[in-house]
Amino acid sequence: MTQVEAVRSEAVGPIGAGRARLGLAVLLLPVLLVSMDISVLFLAMPTLTADLDPSAAQQLWILDIYGFLIAGLLITMGNLGDRIGRRNILLAGASVFGIASVIAAFAPSAGVLIAARALMGIGGATLLPSSLSLISGLFPDARARATAIGVWTAFFAGGSAVGPIIGGLLLHHFWWGAVFLINIPVLLILLAVGPFVLPEHRSDLLGPLDLPSVALSIGGILPVVYAVKHAAAEGVDAPSAVILIVGVTVLTLFVRRQRHLEEPLLDLRLFGRAQFSVAIGSSLVGMMSLAALSYLTSVYLQSVTGRDPLDAALLGIPMAAAVFVFSMGGARVGQRIGVRASFVLALFASGVGNLLLLGIGVDGGLAWYIAGSTIAGVGYGLAFPLVSDVAVSSVPPERAGSAVGISETSFELGNALGLALLGSVAALVFRSGGDYASTLGETIERHADDPALLERASESFVTGLHVATSVGAVLLLGMAVIALVATRRPNATTSD
Repeated sequence: MTQVEAVRSEAVGPIGAGRARLGLAVLLLPVLLVSMDISVLFLAMPTLTADLDPSAAQQLWILDIYGFLIAGLLITMGNLGDRIGRRNILLAGASVFGIASVIAAFAPSAGVLIAARALMGIGGATLLPSSLSLISGLFPDARARATAIGVWTAFFAGGSAVGPIIGGLLLHHFWWGAVFLINIPVLLILLAVGPFVLPEHRSDLLGPLDLPSVALSIGGILPVVYAVKHAAAEGVDAPSAVILIVGVTVLTLFVRRQRHLEEPLLDLRLFGRAQFSVAIGSSLVGMMSLAALSYLTSVYLQSVTGRDPLDAALLGIPMAAAVFVFSMGGARVGQRIGVRASFVLALFASGVGNLLLLGIGVDGGLAWYIAGSTIAGVGYGLAFPLVSDVAVSSVPPERAGSAVGISETSFELGNALGLALLGSVAALVFRSGGDYASTLGETIERHADDPALLERASESFVTGLHVATSVGAVLLLGMAVIALVATRRPNATTSD
């Protein structure tokens, strides 16, 4: 993704401390938008559903397609930026992201909204790798660069937690399309200021992109996820089984191709290092559980407890604040108690926070929600800034670019898998509780005159939430054990 050698710089002029800080501020704008747009729809889904009337499958695709395309294209776009210029692809991606945001805001149907979200995912895939790689040109000093990357990571992790709050505030005053239009002024600032404060970097010695690898990666991920979601929504049938087999086969071909390429999109040899694997596993599992927790509790606060989007958003502030604050200080915690202990502590706290959500119910348990989400937020905040640092520092310098690309992909893929897999688990438990509509919101609309049925439906949804967050907690605690055992020695490898 980011080439360590053979990179030509075309800086906009001497980069002093003031210009570097201004450049970092500009780079934080797309990071915040991309991560925020992952979760900003959580609170908007009930009102959006009432307006566009999407099916259950379309609702999941509205949420999922954005993250999956980002995950599938991150490494590709990072490599493309190395070839055509990282600032160039950053500004081009911002333009695509802005156009797609306008289309999404005024989408007349669920299909158009899904297409717009897909286009946003393509634009977003250019913003993350280019913004992170440009930090190296702004901060040549290693310590300053590490601090800047920590801030970048905090905004990336915090944006996902802040998304529901921003969405709630906007929905309190405007219609659901406002959650997309908020992107426009931010992107205009980036497009206006970016060319003057950001240096340009490109490599002259790289070969062409391996397009078959790009096609295989996307062609494998999407069928697998679709099959899982379809099986959870409609049950296991022949079409879902065939689609799953196709996806797994394509991913197998992708892995085999990467092993034989001199310049692979995904350097699989990196996973032979235990520290790298633990970092990637932590980000993947962490984002899976965070996405499921954020989405399911947003639906719970609105559809089960009857709160409006603003009230639901305000109740999410403690977790958002914990994620952001502890992301800013995560690197310092790692320096004091060690990276290994920090990962174990962070994953354990996140797991315990998810388990505390077992205390919430149809008629109470708000204190359990606040306590559990806040403790989980502390754990997420400690873990996420360590991932990028460990992913890069645990591999040789010549592999740092590939490591960064994989770490960013794990964040995005984890978020999308959390919605697809854990969200589908919750939906499956909900529907198994009775003869309900595909979602709780749709059930409430259809059976508003049947309080007894709505009570049972709410109980089924809460049960599904308990199951999904408990699965997330088990994954987090399991990853904590792996981090404790697998990284006993700093240079341990997976084979050790």
